[in-house]
Amino acid sequence: MKYDVNQLTLEEKIALLTGINEWQTSSANGKLPQIFVSDGPNGLQMFDENGVRKSATAMPALSLLAQTWDKELAYLDGETIANDAAEKGADILLAPGVNIKRTPLNGRNFEYFSEDPYLSGVLAREFIKGVQSRGIGTSLKHFCGNNREKGRRVQSSEIDERALNEIYYRPFEIALEAKPWTVMCAYNPVNGVYASENKKLLKGVLRDKFGFDGLIVSDWASVQSSYKALKATIDLIMPYNEDTLPNVKAALEKGYITMEEIDACVTNVLKLIEKVQNANKQINYTKKERHENAVKIAKAGITLLKNEENILPLKDGGNYLVVGDLSKKPIGGLGSAYVQTDYEQKTVTELLQEKLPNAQVGYDKGACACADWAGANRVKLEYAKRCYVEAYGKDAVVVFVSGDTEGESFDRSHIKLKREYEELIENLLKYNKNLIIVVNSASAIDMSDWIDDVKAVVYEGFSGEGTNEALSSILVGETNPSGKLAESFPYDLDDTFTGDYAGDGFVEWYNDSIFVGYRYYERAGIDVLFPFGYGLSYSKFAYSNLKIEQTDKTDFTVSYDITNTSDVDGAEVSQVYVKDVFSMVVRPEQELKGFEKTFLKAGETKTVSVKLDFRSFAYYSTALDRWHAENGVFEIRIGASSQDIRLVGKVNIELEDDEQQSQAFVYYNN
Repeated sequence: MKYDVNQLTLEEKIALLTGINEWQTSSANGKLPQIFVSDGPNGLQMFDENGVRKSATAMPALSLLAQTWDKELAYLDGETIANDAAEKGADILLAPGVNIKRTPLNGRNFEYFSEDPYLSGVLAREFIKGVQSRGIGTSLKHFCGNNREKGRRVQSSEIDERALNEIYYRPFEIALEAKPWTVMCAYNPVNGVYASENKKLLKGVLRDKFGFDGLIVSDWASVQSSYKALKATIDLIMPYNEDTLPNVKAALEKGYITMEEIDACVTNVLKLIEKVQNANKQINYTKKERHENAVKIAKAGITLLKNEENILPLKDGGNYLVVGDLSKKPIGGLGSAYVQTDYEQKTVTELLQEKLPNAQVGYDKGACACADWAGANRVKLEYAKRCYVEAYGKDAVVVFVSGDTEGESFDRSHIKLKREYEELIENLLKYNKNLIIVVNSASAIDMSDWIDDVKAVVYEGFSGEGTNEALSSILVGETNPSGKLAESFPYDLDDTFTGDYAGDGFVEWYNDSIFVGYRYYERAGIDVLFPFGYGLSYSKFAYSNLKIEQTDKTDFTVSYDITNTSDVDGAEVSQVYVKDVFSMVVRPEQELKGFEKTFLKAGETKTVSVKLDFRSFAYYSTALDRWHAENGVFEIRIGASSQDIRLVGKVNIELEDDEQQSQAFVYYNN
């Protein structure tokens, strides 16, 4: 059905431009169907009429999904969440988030994919396709420059044009290829103007430059002035705002906003209503199958960071101890991405015992941070002492630990483990050297105080309701780990560009510009604990036979062979980086421009192909106000991580003279 803007009164039009409550659009006095929107990126967060969360499938966090480096699983993740949305009655899923992980302190990093714009954009694009394949809309967010929670409503992100285009716009640009039904603006000002009122961002970039023709929605309570937001082409102000009607009517009377501008926004709302009404909502997975999908993604994203002396996988017949309450019920992120699941996980201890029937698997609470009679927090010595006795002589001790609490509206204060966990590791090492540390956190962790002394580290992340099943399967070798980090892990916070600086309350200057994540560490020559793209497997992989075929002026097909040289079936994430060898502008040492995840049986060889195009070689020229590729030599680097480059080839870009400006080297034949 088509809806006509001319059938609405002025009051009905303005009412349609803001929610009628927290989650629904207005009905315009009963003339229109309402749209129901709902959080969030890690599973459906939806409330009933009494404000009680409805249960849903708790999927792995987007940060964990990113560690799969798997486009098909990103699609599956979105599709699975859409099943819950269709079943519960939601029309639009407020996800995914593609904000860049500029600092590991950001409390909301678990909702985002990566420090790299290409990886973020590609996986978000597939996630959106998955959601919308089931007739549920998405909301790509938060556009843009929302890279920390502290001061997000007031502090301006001061970002130069090149960084905006190469780092902060780029994941949105890629994800928009999937045509999300809506895009959500950020809370923060960008270069001094609130994102919700920033016409350059919303109309100039999002609509005119990137071609987005859908609805732009505000982040919740992010709008300062309703009419200024509408002029910037925000179409829907959420949630209900009682100031919208008087603010817009007064602005209309004063000529600050025109009727044509109001009607343009109303038309976008009407188009979205039509899209929702015409959507063919589909449920193609049972509740049990949705849980299985969550487990499948968790298995592919949990990342093995260290495995000294091949202590993993655990062997049947061994004598093991599991330590920590997090092995019973792992934690996740807080805020709008929290998901209420009714699925009851078995404990890791129970699952290991089932999978290793001839082994002895014990459990100990380990450390307990609690209040004594005086109200001071301390580690109860009786728990700790018993744990040390239990750990003595075991073949391996699996210790579950976590970092600072992560969630919306606040940042982490540090990137170390909680102090009681560091003390637990330190003391356990006195009685057993065979420690396997399982890290239940979703952002980079400083492991420098203990990493050299433990035998293995498994980065569990926030893996959702299937965490314990997926983890135990990896620990015993039923599943071969294949996850790789989507962000660099520094040795400590001081090694990051931002450190603990979070702006002055008015402005945060992004003077790192384009050098974010691995781009910064490589330029500054700073060693990291674990590099971007790093992850271990129970298999070993060899790379060979690099071939580069030119198919157009700046188009190339890169192919190479990967061989599983071990006797264990496994999957390998190979990464394609491009380096501009000689450039007239400063550029990163290398940048991710392609990746593939390839499953290989023991001894098997497969050929991997990745396509590169103009944007793989270009930078954003502020002199030309467009993307520009210089003629010259580029290295094509194939790696198992950003710092484990296995193959290197070269290509020459040779564009016509009228497509070039100044070049790094010009040779004259005199």
